[in-house]
Amino acid sequence: MSDNPAPRFRNPFRHYPPVTERTVTTEVDEAVPKPLRVTAAYAWRLLVIAGAIALFIWLVMLLKALVIPLMVGILVTALLWPAFQLMLRAHFPRWLAIATSLIGTIGIVAGLLTLVVWQVRLQLPDVQDRTTVAVEQLRQALLDSPFHLTAADIDGYLEQAKDLLGTQQDWLLSAAGAVTGTAAEVLTGAVLALFILICLLADGGGIWKWTLRLFPRTARPAADAAARNGWATVINYARTQMLVAAIDAVGIGIGAAALGVPMAIPVAVLVFLGSFVPIVGAVVTGVIAVFLALVYNGIWIALAMLGVVLLVQQLEGHILQPILMGSAVKVHPLAVVLVVAGGAMIARIPGALFAVPLAAFINVAAVTISTGAWRTGEEPDADLIWSTVPRTRPRRNR
Repeated sequence: MSDNPAPRFRNPFRHYPPVTERTVTTEVDEAVPKPLRVTAAYAWRLLVIAGAIALFIWLVMLLKALVIPLMVGILVTALLWPAFQLMLRAHFPRWLAIATSLIGTIGIVAGLLTLVVWQVRLQLPDVQDRTTVAVEQLRQALLDSPFHLTAADIDGYLEQAKDLLGTQQDWLLSAAGAVTGTAAEVLTGAVLALFILICLLADGGGIWKWTLRLFPRTARPAADAAARNGWATVINYARTQMLVAAIDAVGIGIGAAALGVPMAIPVAVLVFLGSFVPIVGAVVTGVIAVFLALVYNGIWIALAMLGVVLLVQQLEGHILQPILMGSAVKVHPLAVVLVVAGGAMIARIPGALFAVPLAAFINVAAVTISTGAWRTGEEPDADLIWSTVPRTRPRRNR
């Protein structure tokens, strides 16, 4: 036997690392320019977010018969909450505070509707007669104009206008039917919204406590603080929007009554309701007031009515909205316009109505979470989200 040991096998590839899937992936990533990799990473994440938002909107539209009453109930709860809290602080029993809130709201709405119906029935025949006279005056003015129009031409234009109005009326009716559905669906939605309102007033804290348990334990403080701040923002929005809408309605209503424009009360009620849809509602209701003045009172009163509407809207846009709404809802006016337009395109009237409070809630909740303002060391309290009264003795985590 030889004294030399047998030669050991030497791997010729010992200087090269083993080829794995990670190695191949790394080489491919290095072959792609870094700006393209970063763009692709942002792109697929944005696509996932957009898909989640689209799925959520699709579900909301699919369940609109439930979502709309829920949003109405929440918004009406926010409107009634300050007065409801005052009654609770005055040691009203909760059931009495709920009954007073509901009966008072129904009484106010019924009173406004009674005034509207009374004035419409009183002045509608006169308005119809004045409309006929105005149409004849317009016809005669066109005949005497330098455009050399004949009676046949005017009749043809009037027929085209009637056809256009008929087409638009059918479209409006179909759009209203698509939004509200049948009378049975409207009644069902109203009953459901009323039931939701009663439940929120009666046991809002318990509902939130149950909802909070759906979150992981570590996420509950952040969710509680974000929802609490968002709810306070919605309350401020509802209260401030009601004040702004009332000022608009009183200003335009008094102006219409002073100028002798018919149906001043219905116009004021329309302005009040329309003001809850920011920007768009005030413009539409103002156009209705000017049109009534033009038909009933003539061009000069219509111009005066237009001046009143513009004055009130400028007062709202440059004084009331920045001072009152700016502190209540921290959303830029451009964002308000875009949100209202987007909500109207997605869900028409309900979308435009709920767009701003929903955007304000999401904005405040996101800021609360992103800034870490919820890290106060306090234990989540379900009643805080349904009360604007701060606690005097906060509880600490044990």
